[in-house]
Amino acid sequence: MLYDKPGHLASVATEIARHNGRIGDIRLVRAGRTHNTRDLVIYVSSEEQLEDVVDGLAQLDGIIVEDVTDLVQDIHKGGKIATKSRVEINTISDVRKIYTPGVAAICTEIQQRPELAYQYTVIPNQVAIVTNGTAILGLGDIGAVAGMPVMEGKAALFDRLVEVSGVPILIQNHDPQVIIDTVRNIAPTFGAIKLEDIKAPECFEIEDVLDAELDIPVMHDDQHGTAVVVLASLLNATRFSGLMLRKSVVGVIGLGAAGMGISKLLTSYGVNSLIGADLDEAACARFSTIGGKPCSLAEVMKNAHIVIATTGCPQLISPQMVRKGSVILALSNPNPEIEPELAMQSGASFAADGKSVNNALAFPGLFRGALNIRATKINDKMKIAAARTIAKYAEESELVPALLHPEVHQAVTAAVERAGLESGVIKPW
Repeated sequence: MLYDKPGHLASVATEIARHNGRIGDIRLVRAGRTHNTRDLVIYVSSEEQLEDVVDGLAQLDGIIVEDVTDLVQDIHKGGKIATKSRVEINTISDVRKIYTPGVAAICTEIQQRPELAYQYTVIPNQVAIVTNGTAILGLGDIGAVAGMPVMEGKAALFDRLVEVSGVPILIQNHDPQVIIDTVRNIAPTFGAIKLEDIKAPECFEIEDVLDAELDIPVMHDDQHGTAVVVLASLLNATRFSGLMLRKSVVGVIGLGAAGMGISKLLTSYGVNSLIGADLDEAACARFSTIGGKPCSLAEVMKNAHIVIATTGCPQLISPQMVRKGSVILALSNPNPEIEPELAMQSGASFAADGKSVNNALAFPGLFRGALNIRATKINDKMKIAAARTIAKYAEESELVPALLHPEVHQAVTAAVERAGLESGVIKPW
């Protein structure tokens, strides 16, 4: 609550800024004769920062902090998704049609002609979102159950952006074979499998085996969704900076799931000179198998025209390491390997972090397009088509469009459908 006088709201904003907080929505709750009550959404990075902001506001003359709530916790209470019926059930006649005895006829038809499952069930519009919780966001191995809010978020985005039903599947096990066996056994329930937040190197084996065995698309989003949005970003970044992507030396720092996915897609796109750095010798060996040249961090920074960092190590790249005229994508969240502003000040021609390079721009349209044509795989041609489309919808001077852009996901869907049809990855019936 604050006095309804000029300057009082400004003093609130100034105090929030003094503690490095950011203001989101401001809503007038009620207007009184001398005071107004407003809801302010404030973004902070820690509980300590929030306490500093609240204490600072409480000290201001004419300001009363009535309540503090955590909107993130509030929105998660009860979970973010639910299974709902698409048909009305008001009478016993409705029950007889959707359940017994009427449903028996549909079951018999599907038994005789299995392809009818794609007409009479949710299967062709349902994607399993599978995790064992070993690489959740920047949190690491926190377990599958602790990762459930992320899986729910993915499912909510599927529904909102492309009307796909995403179903979280939690597998509390580190053994790749257990995950492979589990997914193989539940696969008939789904039109596609989305592997999520499974750490390297296990994620590579799991995806490769399932992709080879199943006749529905299997895609590890941390690898390939990320790679698609990075490629889209580079298509625009190189245009801004005057570089030619295919003829540039591209350096990848961090050769885990995201780094390898990016490297594979860039190679498929036509990048011929790929160098990379990682402390893990096994990761460097995998990088060599796709034509990459392992080297040191210093060598990547010295020789690469384009640098992509996916290490999870804040401030790994110092200003002195930045090559003049290079493009730098420092993608670790929440804190990048180098802040974009600092990279630009140090001589980079273009720089960005992971806040805008979000794989949620890619996976909805990739899966929607694959489901629409009953694809058996999501191949590189489909991923490159998605990347080109995402790049095309970016606003002027932006790398990629906003996540909630009203047209981008439908456009990506259409591009993926075309690429899938042209490359022949269609399920035979």
